[in-house]
Amino acid sequence: MAEIPRAVLIVVLVLMACVVDAVVFDPLNLPGAPPNLLLLVVAALALVLGPVGGAVTGFFAGLAADVLPPADHLIGRYALVFCLAGYLVGLLHYEARDSVVLALVAVAAAAAVATLLYGALGGVLSDGRVGAQTVVRSLPFSIAYDVLLAPFVVPWVMSLARRAEPKVTRK
Repeated sequence: MAEIPRAVLIVVLVLMACVVDAVVFDPLNLPGAPPNLLLLVVAALALVLGPVGGAVTGFFAGLAADVLPPADHLIGRYALVFCLAGYLVGLLHYEARDSVVLALVAVAAAAAVATLLYGALGGVLSDGRVGAQTVVRSLPFSIAYDVLLAPFVVPWVMSLARRAEPKVTRK
């Protein structure tokens, strides 16, 4: 199998997650917030890449979510939210390398941080659709959906990202 560059893999995974979120999860009308596959992809990549790689990946993934339809908010909100979530999850990349439980805790924390920060930004930016009640009501659903989906997504994405690691050759 030919090796694909890690950057290409990340772009493909992020775009696929954006499309699945927009086409599959958003129209489901589940109680609370729908599952966020893009956040799971960012968290999984952050667990492999570390805090800086997680922040950079989160920023560009969030920017993609900000500009791709059906974006109905100010550009940059998801970029900031996913950048911070990617950084925080990336801080656990050494500890979560061999612990499935810690990886799930990291995903739950990322879902909580992303939901709370998105709601806080909505309040600061006077977004009438996102109030404190909405955030508090959707927070447990957001965490639960993402944690339930995580065992199917996170290990697979982490495995792909590890395989795409650049090989170091010595001369």
